[in-house]
Amino acid sequence: MQKKILILGGTTEASTLIKSCVNQGSLTLILSLAGVTKNPVLPPNAFTRIGGFGGVIKMAEWIAENQINKVIDATHPFAQQITRNAYQATQIAKVPYLRLERPAWQREKEDLWQEVTTVQDAVAALGSKPLRAFVTIGRKELLVFKECSILHEYWIRSVDRPEEMYIPQNAKLIQAKGPFSEEDEIAFLKQNQIECIVSKNSGGQTVYAKISGARKLRIPVIMIQRPIIKSAPCVPKWEEAYQWILKG
Repeated sequence: MQKKILILGGTTEASTLIKSCVNQGSLTLILSLAGVTKNPVLPPNAFTRIGGFGGVIKMAEWIAENQINKVIDATHPFAQQITRNAYQATQIAKVPYLRLERPAWQREKEDLWQEVTTVQDAVAALGSKPLRAFVTIGRKELLVFKECSILHEYWIRSVDRPEEMYIPQNAKLIQAKGPFSEEDEIAFLKQNQIECIVSKNSGGQTVYAKISGARKLRIPVIMIQRPIIKSAPCVPKWEEAYQWILKG
């Protein structure tokens, strides 16, 4: 019997999961992307839809109308709104849901982390003395840095260029997509005399080199912790999600 699987993607884990399902002829895969990245790499072995669903009810209706059998939420660890919506929508549509979320980075002995819960807290943690800060939080939440009264110097890295309205003063923009090597990250941090890194605890290896590089150079990291989303069933590895898809 053919099973239709909706995969909410945009992460390495989602891409790996889809590739692992390619030889399963009993599966029809539908990859849903939020449309945040301008030129996403689309898998050849899955149907793709781009854009939001229009809220919980609309998403539940879409799931029912398209006869989805299971939903895998493999969105970014900080995409809390779509995760909440997806979980609620599957409850309404009575369709099994599973969250695939890579583990968060764990603080090591020599790390100089200051852990905060929001982007606003991260800006406040920079303090009142102007710093040379490397910011890697995505382009959508830069406005708080622009509104900061302290004129820090920012090196901002994102996949796509931020819109002008979000770009702070004294900002140097870097468009790049991981993975990044530790050697290159250390060279970058040294060359630009970076004094602090602002990062979300996104986990994974793709962009971890900046964290291990900061550890070796003794550079402080303001680490924004993940939102806690309770009750939704979750696994940390794509292999577990793959087995869940095949069951039942």
